[in-house]
Amino acid sequence: MSDDLSRRSGSEPAGRSFFFSSRSAAPFAVHVFTASGAAFGLLALIAATRNDWALMFLWLGLALIVDGVDGAIARRLNAAEILPRWSGDTLDLVVDFTNYVFVPAYAIAASRLLPAYVDVLAGMAIAVTGALYFADRAMKMPGHYFRGFPALWNLVAFYLFLVRPNAWISALLIAGLVVMMFLPFAFVHPIRVRRFRVVSIALIVLWAAFAVLALIQDMRPGALATGALCAIALYFLVIGLFRGNDE
Repeated sequence: MSDDLSRRSGSEPAGRSFFFSSRSAAPFAVHVFTASGAAFGLLALIAATRNDWALMFLWLGLALIVDGVDGAIARRLNAAEILPRWSGDTLDLVVDFTNYVFVPAYAIAASRLLPAYVDVLAGMAIAVTGALYFADRAMKMPGHYFRGFPALWNLVAFYLFLVRPNAWISALLIAGLVVMMFLPFAFVHPIRVRRFRVVSIALIVLWAAFAVLALIQDMRPGALATGALCAIALYFLVIGLFRGNDE
């Protein structure tokens, strides 16, 4: 940390002026948009401390929408070149760690869905391994695939609250996913991976509809919606196995 602070205290590289121009306003607004995901994460954490799990997932869902569209907007506006002072990649990692790892880790630890004491240990394991995963420079594979399970603990928490399996089964599931984070298998990015992109996007839209229904019904949407949500999750878990040799 001291090395980071010493580097930041030095003179700024050329072209990193604090002042904005009309050309830089839109790219900076995209960074603010990305950072708004952290605010949604805070609201989700507040809801979690009040055991309002449906509201927590609503805020995490809004953060997920922000994360799904901000990168494409930033690339279109050439934000990295126009505003080199602010790293969109670093900002994205900070916000994603909050919403994909930290808030879900708290929810899993506090939800009583896991055995006593195991729940806190599971939350700690998620936080530690999630931090390591986000620091892994090899987390991406060619073709925009993720290497291993990409720390989607917000979605894991969602399914635990949706299905509510036996507490020890939930614990074993989390342990298995923690290990899978560091295994060399391909996990599809539903938007950026070209193979099956149309199918993947269509399933995301369908998933979102069923997820909203689940939130409206306080995570008890009925067998049909629950089955559909689980089937879509299974698709994204296994679709990486069909990665082409050219990717």
